[in-house]
Amino acid sequence: MNVFDLEKLNRKYECKSPKEIIQFMINKLGRGKIVLASSLSIEDQVLTKAILDIDKKARIFFLDTGRHYQETYDLLALTMDKYDFKYEVYTPQNRELQELVSNYGPNLFYKSTGLRKKCCYVRKIEPLKRVLSAADGWICGLRKEQSAARNEIDIFEWDEIYGIYKINPLAYWKEEDVWKYIHKENIPYNKLYDSGFTSIGCQPCTRAVTNGEDVRSGRWWWESHENKECGLHRA
Repeated sequence: MNVFDLEKLNRKYECKSPKEIIQFMINKLGRGKIVLASSLSIEDQVLTKAILDIDKKARIFFLDTGRHYQETYDLLALTMDKYDFKYEVYTPQNRELQELVSNYGPNLFYKSTGLRKKCCYVRKIEPLKRVLSAADGWICGLRKEQSAARNEIDIFEWDEIYGIYKINPLAYWKEEDVWKYIHKENIPYNKLYDSGFTSIGCQPCTRAVTNGEDVRSGRWWWESHENKECGLHRA
């Protein structure tokens, strides 16, 4: 149940740092009730350092779909070593995944948007529901600049679907702000960014982008719609 005046909070914290935003929510909801979702994106790497600076035992989770790039797994290990912590790793339910692949094949996502979303549900959304069921606050690396669909996000939101506070500390950051912080703090990042990738998900569903394309255009590029989302986020 949403008990905060989100409009007031968003005005107050619009110019605050990610650490100040995260610290506020930890103080309000409790350390064990806040989770940071990490896909190992540059945004999530910035937030990983921010929350670990506050709490070395912070809950940070990774959804292991089983189809990530090797570079993503390499970064997962490197980040754990650098900051001396352990991710909460969530995987698809075995039976659901077995039935999915048996019924539709390993590359079902190319056949239709409906099947692609079914794959996303089994590999990402169902595991997400499990982790969020034990949390009151969900920190994400969403930024307004990332796509037209995400332009309406704010720092503090109430997610009606999951019944949880959603916190986007980097909502107003530009991509150049993220990279500047990455380099300043020597934060490890996925080396695929150096090869033209701007948004990195599962290997079969992600490609590098070309000049002039938006940062989300490399996700599910064979689909014609503009809302490049898997269902984890409404925007």
